[in-house]
Amino acid sequence: MTTVTRWLPAITQTSVVRKAALGVAGLAFAGGAIAGPATAAHAAPASADKPATVSQERDGGKRDGGKELGFTYKFQETYFYCAPAATKMALSALGKDLSQDELAKKLGTTEAGTNSAIETTRVLKDVSGKDYRTVEIPGEKASKAEQDRLRADVVRALDDKRPVVANIIGTGVDTDGHAHSYEGGHYIAVVGYRDGGDTVKIGDSWSDEGQYWISTDKLANWIASRGYSA
Repeated sequence: MTTVTRWLPAITQTSVVRKAALGVAGLAFAGGAIAGPATAAHAAPASADKPATVSQERDGGKRDGGKELGFTYKFQETYFYCAPAATKMALSALGKDLSQDELAKKLGTTEAGTNSAIETTRVLKDVSGKDYRTVEIPGEKASKAEQDRLRADVVRALDDKRPVVANIIGTGVDTDGHAHSYEGGHYIAVVGYRDGGDTVKIGDSWSDEGQYWISTDKLANWIASRGYSA
């Protein structure tokens, strides 16, 4: 197993209650969604000169129960732009082309990172007009119910052509055995699923692989203590 570890500065957690008070009142219980903390995250420096890659949309059909959205992939332009980069990837699948700088302003991103998945939800919803919601996985490990909820949310969102943006922390191991480690937190885009939603495709703005597949259960545990926008 190959492990790539990104050592990141310490971050300050913000309570769900305080976040709910900052302009997201009502979101917490809309449609059963839970407002999640998904605290500030950022990744290590990446090259702004990396070319964008464009993935074409593919539908796995009934045989393998999968779907991949067409989107534009590009590395993040600064060490703290993981949320703008992930949000940009998601919006590109919806035909929206905002720069990482524009999205950083909308997200309130600073050198300390981006506060939470509540921010990515707000911007995705405002820019795309789609019904994005924030879901929290509050514990240190995802429960079976939370894994199943993530699977259902991903399938529903991607079938609606809406990529998911997740705030993760720690290490996730993809289906090729590569470990992606973000000890200070990170944001990624979920742009495809297969096997009926048991495996998902990730767009990662600071991974050596860039795009890779991971089991949905492992992704849920990667998100644990934070949240996602779906």
